[in-house]
Amino acid sequence: MTEKLTNATIITEFLLMGFTDNQVLQGLYVPFFFLIYLTALMGNLLIIILTTTDQCLQSPMYFFLKNLSLIDICYISVTVPKSIINSLTKSHSISFLGCASQTFLFIFLAGTEYALLIVMSYDRYVAICKPLYYETTMNRGTCLQMVIASWASGCAYGSIHVAGTFSVPFCGPYIVHQFFCDIPSVLTLACSGEQILEYAFVIASCAFAFVCFLFLIASYVYIFSAVLRIPSAQGRFKTFSTCVPHLTVVILFLFSGIANYLGTNSKSTSSLSLFMSVLYSVLPPSLNPLIYSLRNKDMKAALGKILGGKLLLNI
Repeated sequence: MTEKLTNATIITEFLLMGFTDNQVLQGLYVPFFFLIYLTALMGNLLIIILTTTDQCLQSPMYFFLKNLSLIDICYISVTVPKSIINSLTKSHSISFLGCASQTFLFIFLAGTEYALLIVMSYDRYVAICKPLYYETTMNRGTCLQMVIASWASGCAYGSIHVAGTFSVPFCGPYIVHQFFCDIPSVLTLACSGEQILEYAFVIASCAFAFVCFLFLIASYVYIFSAVLRIPSAQGRFKTFSTCVPHLTVVILFLFSGIANYLGTNSKSTSSLSLFMSVLYSVLPPSLNPLIYSLRNKDMKAALGKILGGKLLLNI
């Protein structure tokens, strides 16, 4: 696992020991993870296909939703397949480079999704509060620039945190009490007093994320104010229903992430910390397609065209 060279320890691999201490979880999580992963892939691929091929789903909202589905496919693919393979092969090792890469991709995609959710809240703000300017404000070029900026910000976010985490010296044992490499679990392996740089990055990024969250809250304050001014109850319901899926996804993503990172700060594993990690890393990509399509008549109509029927419209 390590190589000695002139009194320095070079790390070659970590051990991912998330579920090994719990025999019940060990027996259940492989089929559970496989079903969840398959559901996430099918649901998000379906959204990408529908929003690409159906002419009624070409508005900015569905363009952003297509990118969100792409992010979710990559997001869940970073952690779940490796965990399933490790369990099936009875091998829990991951190379140092593999761990760093997994951490980078996970943080990169999480940051990108958060940025895209902020963009989607702005899209709903313009659509509801400034409908006359919607087509000119949210034109194709602007939407493309927003998506590129979301991916770029996520890449920068991931790069900063990986540099801060994996540049510190680690003191064994090199056991990560998670089913994937994430920053809180990896930082518990760092030598005492060596995590200051990464903690500074975490504080700075949390402050920036909080400012973005305030922007999101402000958007919805204006949206709710505009919705309440609509005279008819049917109009209020129809307008508000376009925001409910996005708001649900934001709440699920943020609160599961906050709970996970506040609870994962120990060198030992617990069922609660594992549950919070699953909630944060696995459920959002799986539930997002369901949340966005369950009560969306346009999505169900597009799916009905593919299936050759209209049964979904009555659900």
